[in-house]
Amino acid sequence: MMNLQKELFADLHIHSRFSRACSKDLNLANLVKWARIKGIGLLGTGDFTHPEWLKELKENLKEENGIFWYFDSDGEFPFILSSEISLVYTDNGKGRRVHLVYLAPSFEAVDKINLFLDKKGRRDYDGRPIFNISCRDFAAEMENIDDKIEIIPAHAWTPWFGIFGSKGGYDSLGEAFKDKIYRIHAIETGISSDPAMNWKIKELAEKNISIVSFSDLHSYWPWRLGREATIFNLEEGKKLSYDLILEQIRENNFSGTIETDPAYGKYHYDGHANCGFSFPPSETKKIKGICPICKKPLTIGVDYRVEELSSLGIADYFGKKKYYTILPLHEIISLALGIGVSSKGCWNVYNPLIEKFGNEFEILLNASREKIAEAVKNELLVDLIIRNRSGDINVKPGYDGVYGVPLIGKIEKQGKLF
Repeated sequence: MMNLQKELFADLHIHSRFSRACSKDLNLANLVKWARIKGIGLLGTGDFTHPEWLKELKENLKEENGIFWYFDSDGEFPFILSSEISLVYTDNGKGRRVHLVYLAPSFEAVDKINLFLDKKGRRDYDGRPIFNISCRDFAAEMENIDDKIEIIPAHAWTPWFGIFGSKGGYDSLGEAFKDKIYRIHAIETGISSDPAMNWKIKELAEKNISIVSFSDLHSYWPWRLGREATIFNLEEGKKLSYDLILEQIRENNFSGTIETDPAYGKYHYDGHANCGFSFPPSETKKIKGICPICKKPLTIGVDYRVEELSSLGIADYFGKKKYYTILPLHEIISLALGIGVSSKGCWNVYNPLIEKFGNEFEILLNASREKIAEAVKNELLVDLIIRNRSGDINVKPGYDGVYGVPLIGKIEKQGKLF
């Protein structure tokens, strides 16, 4: 197989068309096509518990060193076997709802995982099936099946299904995984948090937990695929392998991550979508978490929970890595031109840029202002691309399932709404 670039951009938390609320066109060919356009060099397969998707994976991917290669007219593209599971159960008298992403080294391991799950319930109705299994027991069973299966709490802070979420999560990894805590080496930031927020958490610092980022995409469009990613190190001339990726996650020695501004995430602030109301943590505390419009408890967001759990102790995080805070290029074009991200006008700007620079990450991270200006005759767009590179675009924070909104100017306070 081919030798890859020194830094490899990977998106290992994705879905197929067999997951709910996902594009019906999510297939291997489209994933590979748009990963190349985005600048992603390694994808997770997603959804390996779904029988039909797993059949497609086995028919179309060729394994070497735990990496599964897809071949088309443009060459070859690597995948790692990955999936997501929804655990819904009761622990210590409280209902728990936790999503876990997990990676597997072989189809043999996947088949064993699926045999185990078949004893617990159905897995044919959704690419991300729901099971009444605790985090601890799931980790124990994965260890029994294959020591190389890696479990990563998904979008760790989101209220409804994050390991630290305000609605059904825990206050620590140890509380969730108990005697199997040693099996957890990483958490996923999720779009509503970034590494700096996670560095505040004492437990993550003490256990040197890797802070990884992936997109959790539900469509293959480049404003979803790779919007968050992890950058792995590859020595020139060294071939990609599952063990190489696994070692960097477990030893916390990968290069860094791609992040969106956490305010862009759907659960950054506290609020009520139905009431059109959101607040930062400081204001939420003043109103005791009660919506002033409907008088019901607010959905407590990620920013609040990070502040809450960081108060449990001072963190001294040695695993800090570089990370880039960038919005997808479609979002920047949309902001500059005042048009929709999926509009024809947006594509008319996007496609020539990709043709000139090769992929989106090259534009977002590396291309010079001068080169971009040669390709784009719009000073505002050129300026926003460069500002985006330094995380210098304001975002009106998202809340309660509502995405944040990128803004050209400053965020203005309007009454009690932000």
